[in-house]
Amino acid sequence: MENFTPLSAIIGGALIGVSAVMLMALNGRIAGISGIFSGIATAGRGDRSWRLSFVAGLVAAPLIFGFVAGEMPAIEITSSWPLIIIAGLLVGFGTRLGSGCTSGHGVCGLSRLSLRSIISVGIFMIVGVIAATLMRHVFTGGTGSMG
Repeated sequence: MENFTPLSAIIGGALIGVSAVMLMALNGRIAGISGIFSGIATAGRGDRSWRLSFVAGLVAAPLIFGFVAGEMPAIEITSSWPLIIIAGLLVGFGTRLGSGCTSGHGVCGLSRLSLRSIISVGIFMIVGVIAATLMRHVFTGGTGSMG
């Protein structure tokens, strides 16, 4: 955890919480990213515009941050493209299987004390710990790098 910055983490968490509350208060919708994104293709005309705006905000936010900060944070991807594609497909499959993603269950569902979300987040955490352990200590030969 060499790059942990508690202030930016607190600010980011507060902004996520405020946006989830605003979406619920103003639109009566849960801020589950997988549901919002997948609904763009299937939603009716009036329901599509807020979804597109939400996703556009997700894309624009880091760009605005980079503009304000004067530079974009450096991102180094050390995994191969096939591994990234497989991981993305598995995440997509998991969000469908779990009827939502970490934003919907973790941010919105836990705050509503949803039993389904409590169970889902528990499963997310357990599988995440197992996957991280396997990737760092089994599949990399203990080097911690997937390069």
